[in-house]
Amino acid sequence: MRQPRPRSDQRLLCAPLVAVIVLAMVAAACSKSNKSASKRTNPPQATSSTLPPTYPLTGLPATDTAKAARPALSVKIDNVTLAQPQVGLDGADVVFEEVVEGGLTRLLTIFQSNDASPLGPVRSVRPTDPNLVAPFGGIFAYSGGSDRFDKLIRSTPGITAVSPSDDGGAFPRRSVHAAPHNQYTSTPALYKHSASGAKPPPPFSPFLAGGQPFAPPGAAPATRLAASVGMVPVAYDWDPAAGRWKRSMNGKADTLENGKQLTATTVILQFVAYTPVAGATDPTGAQVFEAQVIGSGDAWVLANGMVVKGKWSKPAQSSVTSYTDAAGAPISLPPGQTWVEVAQTGAATSTS
Repeated sequence: MRQPRPRSDQRLLCAPLVAVIVLAMVAAACSKSNKSASKRTNPPQATSSTLPPTYPLTGLPATDTAKAARPALSVKIDNVTLAQPQVGLDGADVVFEEVVEGGLTRLLTIFQSNDASPLGPVRSVRPTDPNLVAPFGGIFAYSGGSDRFDKLIRSTPGITAVSPSDDGGAFPRRSVHAAPHNQYTSTPALYKHSASGAKPPPPFSPFLAGGQPFAPPGAAPATRLAASVGMVPVAYDWDPAAGRWKRSMNGKADTLENGKQLTATTVILQFVAYTPVAGATDPTGAQVFEAQVIGSGDAWVLANGMVVKGKWSKPAQSSVTSYTDAAGAPISLPPGQTWVEVAQTGAATSTS
């Protein structure tokens, strides 16, 4: 039996319904295709919130949130023969070696990610110190100095100065050396003087991410640096197995009380002018000099068995010193401890 044909009004009702179903199927297919293409061509991008936190002065992973949140702590360390061997320097994030009177040098150690107890010997403040520590802020510890330079560091914005006159208990004497090279301290004792609301320091430098090579434009192989810092000959030899520069001074390994040789991940040779400070001499009558670390000049950056010869720049006391390559681009450092040798412009220096 022949089936009856659908009436014309039924055909009219069915046609729009079929069209709607077809369009919905096409749209769904397109949407699925677009989502798949988006997944192929636009992978999720890492954001700052997904990057692991690092310590600002070393670029190393911040494994201790309390330390990562605390301010910088700068301590002046004696560096003459009678003060050696020293103790605690290997815990510093950054170490500056500056020339003082008589061509001798002193060390300015900056801590944040590590502690040291004991630490020293501690010595007096010098006119170069305020300009070096101002951008990092926090605590500045020292033992002695002229009233003139004491007032200078205490008037430096963002700095809390601590000396034995503020807290004698934080600066005990030890029998390791004879006075005045026998006054010591510790980072726990000094951090008790941290100002309320003190913030972490700004980054010392841009740092390479883990595993990135140190290979900025113009980098050349170098396994040894020799330099005269004042009258003090210093040298650094690259140890590829340890990934560190081994420090020597006066022709022999520079070691700590425990016999460990001082090393650095990065060494920066910063050339500056040293100018005499009018009316300032030490107790022996030797002229006091100030390193002109505000301004710009030449700098050599050594890391991973390479050297890059570029520039340093610090436009103001509060500015962190920047180090750039020959093209003017910032040099990113490997994460770790940095030693900065603040050498006289024109000083005898060489790499090999």
